Amino acid sequence: MKTFSINTLGCKVNQYESRQIQELLEQLGLYNVEPPKKPDLFVINTCCVTHTASAKSRQCIRKAQKLSPGAVVVVCGCLPTVQIGELNNTVKNVHLIGNRENLAATLIQIANGNAAALCFQSPQSYPNINTIIKAENGFKIKYKKESKDYRKLPPLTSFKGHTRAFLKIQDGCDGYCSYCIVPKTRPFVHSKPADAVLREAQSFVEAGHKEIVVTGVFLGAYGQESVRRKNWPNQRNDKLANLLDKMAQIPHLTRIRLSSLEPADVTPRLLDTFCKHRNIMPHLHLSLQSGSNAVLKKMCRQYNADKFREKVESAKLRLDRPAITTDIIVGFPGETDADFEQTVDLAKNVGFAKMHVFSFSPRKGTAAANMQGTVNNKVVKERSRILHSLNIELGQKFRQQFVGEIAEILLENDDEQLCGRSERYFMVHLKKTERKVKKNDLICVKLLQNSKDGMIGQILQTEDRRGRKTIDE
Repeated sequence: MKTFSINTLGCKVNQYESRQIQELLEQLGLYNVEPPKKPDLFVINTCCVTHTASAKSRQCIRKAQKLSPGAVVVVCGCLPTVQIGELNNTVKNVHLIGNRENLAATLIQIANGNAAALCFQSPQSYPNINTIIKAENGFKIKYKKESKDYRKLPPLTSFKGHTRAFLKIQDGCDGYCSYCIVPKTRPFVHSKPADAVLREAQSFVEAGHKEIVVTGVFLGAYGQESVRRKNWPNQRNDKLANLLDKMAQIPHLTRIRLSSLEPADVTPRLLDTFCKHRNIMPHLHLSLQSGSNAVLKKMCRQYNADKFREKVESAKLRLDRPAITTDIIVGFPGETDADFEQTVDLAKNVGFAKMHVFSFSPRKGTAAANMQGTVNNKVVKERSRILHSLNIELGQKFRQQFVGEIAEILLENDDEQLCGRSERYFMVHLKKTERKVKKNDLICVKLLQNSKDGMIGQILQTEDRRGRKTIDE
């Protein structure tokens, strides 16, 4: 066993976990290869949040088997954890990881050339493993025969190949929104200890990452054992804000960005932390899903439309023109024309910087899959078209206020057409320049004009070899 390949589907949490898998396999002596090369081991990190995601995951398994029939295929992620008949036709050399705690031990077995012996399902039958792995930052990962020591994937030391590094600090959900299968795929709500988060963030900085995206399945529940706020002391959680306050003080960590939050996660303490630290980006992704209270109630969301507006207004009062981005589901069972209009009105009222629009798809295993009131497909398509058009309009309106101002962007490429993300996350495409800049550079630009999918900018300043700022007039 010498080579491996990883195919990742789904969310930032999956992307983070794939990086953990890659680091573990590389530390075990395997080399990462890309198609058309035929690896000895395929790892398919699956998603099953929708039927389409499940279908793509299964397609990846078939492609792996076709590309390299003799390879070992490990299927992990969310799809193998739910027993709804979507992986019934698996064949020889495919190992399904139904329990995430088995993943690290399975990979170690395979890397040691013992794939044929992998028929165990319980920790009692794990092999005896005694391996010490030393990461680049000197952190030692020790795997003993006791299952608790080697079941977990190692902490990350870098997010190789990416400008932004994802850092998972929370996992699991017991919220049971009626359309979502995640509580069945990741039911155990738990959080990474603060000191471990800070060590990992420091490793990312030492590896050269300038921006860290803090992520989790339900980020606002960091430090809690449930995502249901009624189960929290005082129904409020400041542990995420306290962690961010410490992270922001890590030397040379230039940018911190949060992934998805719910409105109630925007607490006064969180906004205080944003205001205190300029390296926390003025960008909040608040999942709306619907602007109708009737639909939100059927979705089992923990807020209503008024609460969403209130939290957005509090953020706008405290922060300098923050980017508010969101997710919206169109065509949820029972969604009327009036419900949809309430969503449109709320979107206009908030002035979202970006909206991710999804058409409702009934997911087997969720409550919404059995709900009455299916919305006609033509109606769903028309409502989606309206929101997609509104998304372009609102995005341009949000960006227009920054024309003529200076922004700092993190370069995402070093091609002929340079581009990068601003503090407020919109993409900035740069005019040609004689300056020597490269991917992962943080540079200041003047925002010249708006465009359909971002802004056009001109580099204003960079640093000379002594670290002094120079102005490009």
